[in-house]
Amino acid sequence: MRKFELLTVLVCLAVSLSFADQITFKNGDRLTGTVVKGDDKTVVLHTDAAGDVTIQFSAIQEIKTEKELHVGLKGGKTVVGPVATTDGKLEIATKNAGTVEAPTTDVTVLRNDAEQHTYEQSQHPGLLHGWTGGANVGFSVARGNSETENLALAFNAVHTSVNDKVTLYATSVDTKNDLATPTTVASLETGGLRFDHNLDPRIFVFAAADYMSNALQFLDLRSIYSGGLGVHAIKTANTALDVFGGLAYTHQTYSNGPVVPDTSPVIYASYGMTQRFAAITLGDTLTQKLGKSTVLNQGLTFLPDLQQTGEYQWTLNIGTVTKLSKWLGWQNQFNDIYVSNPPIGTKKNDVVFTTGLNVAFTR
Repeated sequence: MRKFELLTVLVCLAVSLSFADQITFKNGDRLTGTVVKGDDKTVVLHTDAAGDVTIQFSAIQEIKTEKELHVGLKGGKTVVGPVATTDGKLEIATKNAGTVEAPTTDVTVLRNDAEQHTYEQSQHPGLLHGWTGGANVGFSVARGNSETENLALAFNAVHTSVNDKVTLYATSVDTKNDLATPTTVASLETGGLRFDHNLDPRIFVFAAADYMSNALQFLDLRSIYSGGLGVHAIKTANTALDVFGGLAYTHQTYSNGPVVPDTSPVIYASYGMTQRFAAITLGDTLTQKLGKSTVLNQGLTFLPDLQQTGEYQWTLNIGTVTKLSKWLGWQNQFNDIYVSNPPIGTKKNDVVFTTGLNVAFTR
């Protein structure tokens, strides 16, 4: 009876091992489990005893899998099938093309079926999924048309797929103005959306709509609709720089300017007006990783007026976010908004600096 039980255990063990992936190290050690994913540097093996184990590719002598892996090779080719390695070569037993051989140095990615499904979903997410972004809240200091300290709020979200990117943003600074009576409230709000579509790995087209309201400049609403072409000038693991250019249409409405002192009846320094004009749009966006936990973001948009030569507007945004945890960070944001021909009695520049907490989200 004991011999039968021992034989049963040995048979079950042999069957379980025959359906397990196996990695043999250069020192002769072996691990069995399920290959989950990998790249040209590491392989992740899921084991029953130790969970996910990350193994350096350079330490591996041999890989043998029972189930299919999706193997990405240099040049963009992907091959699917069980994998075995011999003499520095990877052999993938495909269903339709037979055994495909490739040097292990050509491997760029390894994924099992579950990881491949997750990856494909991330490349083509539905509009309700695939969003990342954050909300900022903090103390603000504004200089220019105001001398203010108060609360600032901001929101941004980005939806990215293989060739498309949708960006949403909104900011609000509502403050008490120290240059006027204590009851005077400054209000600066911006918001907008942008859509980018890659024509190829370097060239993209874009369309954007941006909105702004600025009480201290007597700006009721500025609407800017723009579109054009851009270039992914730099795209590395730590740096992404895009430059773009195109055409824009601006519609902006100003209410009456400040009251001239000691006038009866009331006389305004300037009266309400509406401006409509076409402009060139030029600019760039930069994302730069600074160390392990800090990211720098910079954006510049320049709009020279095509109808009134010499008149222009530009907006500069520079900010950093330092991660304190997976979902919480500390943000600093600097904005400079310049208009060459604002209403009489207002300044051309609005400079806003905010600092505070950043709450990140992913959907």
